[in-house]
Amino acid sequence: ALWEAGEDRFVPKEAQEAIGQFVSNKLRDYLAHGSTTLSVNLPNLALDARTGSHRLAHLHHNTPGVLAGINQTLAEHGVNIEGQLLATRGDLGYVVTDVAADLGPDVCRVLETMAQTIRLRVLS
Repeated sequence: ALWEAGEDRFVPKEAQEAIGQFVSNKLRDYLAHGSTTLSVNLPNLALDARTGSHRLAHLHHNTPGVLAGINQTLAEHGVNIEGQLLATRGDLGYVVTDVAADLGPDVCRVLETMAQTIRLRVLS
């Protein structure tokens, strides 16, 4: 059939396929690069391939000092920042940091245990 029944209307099959492709591409971009473009739940960051060896994606409560705490932790462990983007939306903040150095478990443990941290992802 060229048309599929929706909740209260008919939707062309091509439109359903396009929506499926769009959603799957957004999910792929988040998993591969940390990009949250057009997200309805998270701050929006449009990200390409990482510039460093590792990418830290840090979702946190939007309170003063989070970015300084992340940067201080990285500096204390000798990790140089190659690139960094921050976006906020209401009570949430999302900072993505590209680094060149290997990250030891100590760095991740400190970032994960920050009071503001909701989730930390490391993409390598």
